[in-house]
Amino acid sequence: MKTFQALRLFETEAGGIPDARFVTLSEDELSPGNVLIRVAYTSVNYKDALAAAGINRIIRNYPRIGGIDLTGTVARSEDSRFQEGDQVIVHGFGLGVDRDGGYAEYARIDGDMVLHLPEGLGLFDAAVLGVAGYTAALSVHWMEHNGLTPAGGPVIVTGATGGVASVAIDILSGRGYSVAAMTGKAEAHAYLRELGAAEILDPAIAVPSSRPMDSARWGGAVDSVGGEVLGWILRTLAPEGVAASFGNAGGAEFGASVLPFILRGARLIGINGNSPMALREVVWNKLAGEYRPRHLDRIAEVVTFDQLPGVMENMRNRLTRGRTVVRMRSA
Repeated sequence: MKTFQALRLFETEAGGIPDARFVTLSEDELSPGNVLIRVAYTSVNYKDALAAAGINRIIRNYPRIGGIDLTGTVARSEDSRFQEGDQVIVHGFGLGVDRDGGYAEYARIDGDMVLHLPEGLGLFDAAVLGVAGYTAALSVHWMEHNGLTPAGGPVIVTGATGGVASVAIDILSGRGYSVAAMTGKAEAHAYLRELGAAEILDPAIAVPSSRPMDSARWGGAVDSVGGEVLGWILRTLAPEGVAASFGNAGGAEFGASVLPFILRGARLIGINGNSPMALREVVWNKLAGEYRPRHLDRIAEVVTFDQLPGVMENMRNRLTRGRTVVRMRSA
């Protein structure tokens, strides 16, 4: 097999910031797997940006090719479930962390990690969605399973310019929900309204309180912030309100009381995007159908492979919004 390009992270002697280098590899230098995928697109997630800087020791074994999601075409398969030419998507299962990921023109993956691309989605659209879009859709899926409806009141989405939040706003507004987007970025207001936000709130309103409950306002919440913001959300959920939590940008701990759960029937759902394959198939089929966002072109910024290191630095500095998709040289 011919050689190909990859962005590979190498451990430094001091154990600090990994050394990121574009290198030429062959297939036998990749992590083991029985499905070889020609990568068409990958994306840049906050976890990728942190890993590339050695933050939180996300990657422990080097050298490693990052990239926690990818879409592409099967080049060769020893797994009978996949044939040459099949279009597929991969995310989670340690991709880009415990095993080589999407920041290479080829990836070698175990078939149990590979999902056939649902009918109705192309490789580019699936990459715009990626693990962030899946997390957003999974949040809506479980919230609706737990009683969320547009009649229950507006849904607040925190960290609104992030990848997960951007997709969540688009999905929710498309399903008839009134969406309030919380962001501290004044320059992003027009973008959020284009996605369907009916109201935009400053995070400063989420102040700590000694009261167990405040005025009921939200039928639902999609929260990527955690910390005091999540505590405020729980105090302000309407009766039978549903909140989905999947991030801790504002802290891993929050203050709360059992009273919203007892007196208002509040529901707090934890969202783990590393779902079993059967659930992934359900949610991805929804993303290709009833949950399909309407504004993927606005959510996506497309970059080339050589721009990837700079994009990750910008993401760490909170200078990006929506989803950044990397068009691979092999695409």
